[in-house]
Amino acid sequence: MSQENVGSLRALLEQTLLDIRAFVDAAKRGDADMSLLDSDVVYEDMNLPDHIGETYRGHEGIVRAAERWAEASETLTIPLEQIVGSGDHLVSIHQMRSRARHTGIEFDIPLAYTWTFRDGKVIHFQSFRDPDEALEAAGLSE
Repeated sequence: MSQENVGSLRALLEQTLLDIRAFVDAAKRGDADMSLLDSDVVYEDMNLPDHIGETYRGHEGIVRAAERWAEASETLTIPLEQIVGSGDHLVSIHQMRSRARHTGIEFDIPLAYTWTFRDGKVIHFQSFRDPDEALEAAGLSE
């Protein structure tokens, strides 16, 4: 299952994080593939200052979180750099790129997520601004 989880996560991230707005639009139309996410999935946002500590539950919560991320940005992409780990505990490492909607300020910052799977589905994920913190939280730091 470990390599299967890595492949599944890679596909999910390529679908959702390369264009957050497109994901939100697809989800609102009912076209977004959320089959990798358990229906009771929990996401904890630890990144954006005005969202830190917020928890989102279920597929609807994931869409709401994505909308909140995208609302302040004119552009927002979070390309995947690598996936670390195996089995049911993975960390994805990214480089977030965005341009603020109202100020035009551009951001290019590291970002990471811890992912917990059960029976091939994501049951929990959490964002981190520092990839090393994510690796440590997942027990994958060196």
